[in-house]
Amino acid sequence: MQTIIETVQPYVNTIVTAAAGVLTAFVLGGLNKLKTKVNVWLEARTTAAQREVIHKVAGEAFALAQTTFKDVGGVRKMQEALQYASLRLTEQGIVVSPTELQAAIEKAYLEYKAKTKAVLATEAQPNEEAAQAAAKEAVSGLAAKLNDFLAQAAAEVASVVPTQVHSEPEPISASVEAVQAAVIAE
Repeated sequence: MQTIIETVQPYVNTIVTAAAGVLTAFVLGGLNKLKTKVNVWLEARTTAAQREVIHKVAGEAFALAQTTFKDVGGVRKMQEALQYASLRLTEQGIVVSPTELQAAIEKAYLEYKAKTKAVLATEAQPNEEAAQAAAKEAVSGLAAKLNDFLAQAAAEVASVVPTQVHSEPEPISASVEAVQAAVIAE
């Protein structure tokens, strides 16, 4: 029995060593893949953080150019904004192409323009109470003119036909709210 164990032992050692080598190769391969994925994730995370910084600096550059260079044209404002932004990003160690930087500043400009239009549209909407008061005034004025016109027409008819029964024209008794509702519905 001892001789069988002595005979098989080198084979068992070889098999165990080979299995350990294969297992080690799989573990190292998995760690290498994990390392690659972690590096890609870190690079993407850094790039996202850098993008955020780029857009913030572009917004600052636009604001600076918009307020400091009010009286100059758009091309000069863009040049000044590009110069400011590239200087600030270089200080922070972020390298960006001029085209990317210009696109970020243009984006800041478009966002500013959209916000400005939204504020102006909100301010331009008339107050509902003021609109109702103006509508009531317009309806009252229209009713008065219509009464004057009917009185004038009745006077003309009375002077042409004196034999007929003559009565004073009655003022229109429609409520302002009813007429206003009809005008608003149209």
